[in-house]
Amino acid sequence: MIEEYLFRAILASLMVGTLLGLLSPLINVKGIAFLTHATFHALLFGAVLGMILGLVVGNLSLIFWISLIVAIVVVIVIAEMEIRGYSSDTAVGATAGIVAGLTVLGFGILYKVMASRPYFGLSESIVTYLTGEIFLITLNDLWMLVLGGIIAFAIMLAFYRDFIYLSFDPEGLESHGGNARFYLMVLYFLVGAIGGLIVKTVGLITLQVLAVLPGAIALTLSKDLRGLIGLSLGITLLTQVSSVILGYLLDVPPSGLATVFLGALYGALMVRRRLT
Repeated sequence: MIEEYLFRAILASLMVGTLLGLLSPLINVKGIAFLTHATFHALLFGAVLGMILGLVVGNLSLIFWISLIVAIVVVIVIAEMEIRGYSSDTAVGATAGIVAGLTVLGFGILYKVMASRPYFGLSESIVTYLTGEIFLITLNDLWMLVLGGIIAFAIMLAFYRDFIYLSFDPEGLESHGGNARFYLMVLYFLVGAIGGLIVKTVGLITLQVLAVLPGAIALTLSKDLRGLIGLSLGITLLTQVSSVILGYLLDVPPSGLATVFLGALYGALMVRRRLT
């Protein structure tokens, strides 16, 4: 009989695979891979801030909510900067730099707060956010991931075609009555929200790779939009589920296996392209 924690991990991997499988093509087509770097810093800063407040008020569930809110706020700020005329690299670089500095300052405060409070397994929480540990996901965590994932999935489906138009021809989108500013805000919101939802399962260190490479691989192999989305979904779901099973059998972190697999596959494709 399958272990309960393994069953939860497989269910979580299916939701993570679906969300990243749909999001990754948009990240690649829009050219916002650098945005995942800012999301990394935002989620880490949010986790540190959540740990500080969680210790102060005695409620460590704040870690999830604060990291999610911080990530969304940061990506929305970046979107607003782009709308006001700043380049994507400038907006992401400036924002990520500020957030990275705040994170370091936050760690200093966290250590002081930890010293004045009874022991909590915060080191485990920090490690979980950095490396991800899908086998430790609780039933409540799974419900939160599924419910939040369904909402994010519905938003992506509702605006997916508009996101594609936004990526290729924002002026044309505006000329046909579309609101490019609104669609950009929604797309960036999804990047931050999905990052916040899945970070405890995939980890901050591997989040950027798992969000970017499936779409990049599918973009290399596909010939049309439908093939791009289908390949990205297939690659991500296969990678997530198989890494969970292999991680269980080999007793290693699944997120590490998934990252190595995607990196090796993308590297092999680039070598093949160079040789042909």
